[in-house]
Amino acid sequence: MTFGKTIKMFLIDGDPSGRLTCELSNWTGLAYRIPRTEVKKCADRPNLNSTGVYMLFGRNEDDKEAVYIGEAEEVYERLQYHLREKDFWNEVIVFISKDENLNKAHIKYIENKLYERAKATNRYFVMNGNIPPMPSISEPDRAEMDEYISNLMMMVNTLGHKLFEEIKDNAEIHENDIFFIEAARGAKANGIQTQEGFVVLNGSKIATDYVNSYSERSIAKRNELIQSERVTVINGEFIVMEDLLFTSPSAAADIVMGRSANGLTEWKNKFGRSLKELQ
Repeated sequence: MTFGKTIKMFLIDGDPSGRLTCELSNWTGLAYRIPRTEVKKCADRPNLNSTGVYMLFGRNEDDKEAVYIGEAEEVYERLQYHLREKDFWNEVIVFISKDENLNKAHIKYIENKLYERAKATNRYFVMNGNIPPMPSISEPDRAEMDEYISNLMMMVNTLGHKLFEEIKDNAEIHENDIFFIEAARGAKANGIQTQEGFVVLNGSKIATDYVNSYSERSIAKRNELIQSERVTVINGEFIVMEDLLFTSPSAAADIVMGRSANGLTEWKNKFGRSLKELQ
């Protein structure tokens, strides 16, 4: 649990965009956020030669946010290797233990759990070629590592990457929070507003085609959703296969309806009231 804990950050070189450390009160974990260009400077951080896990952040060939999740018994040495062998990344977040109490089995357990969570949330393209193996560790160790992972995920979010955050929290969705669009060309969708934008929910249907005046940007987005199979054609209907996050209600409505749309007026709740009316 992380309630009542305080996150403390320290700028190593006095530069907000440079190297920093991040730790949580009453927790043995320690995080480093390091730009790729600053990795070689970390020879001045002896504790980075210890056992830990890391995430390389960047963009893939399709310009999508990407991550590689790894572990090492000597993290700094492994980062030197990745500087030579992997060119997609521009930032790394490293987690080690201040009391040097993480062993090889612990970090492999953490790596596996982080990989599975990143794949499940599906916010970033995961660059790992293989699924990290799950080691055998004792039940008390699992409980301790699960708490470590919980703190780690919170801190990754604090450091600017929502890698492990669900697009929506099912437990918090109330029927009155759901908005609907039913329109021409088979469009029939449900969605909710979140702090990040607007989410079109899994199982929604988008228009089977689009108007001639449809923007090139919307066409490209629609094609990307279909090619990635996040929208799949089933019996002639274009079905949303997972929750889709858009930057705004209008961006979501554009894709759902196959035409330019004002999401504030098009998305309506079960009582027929639009988002605009409820602002």
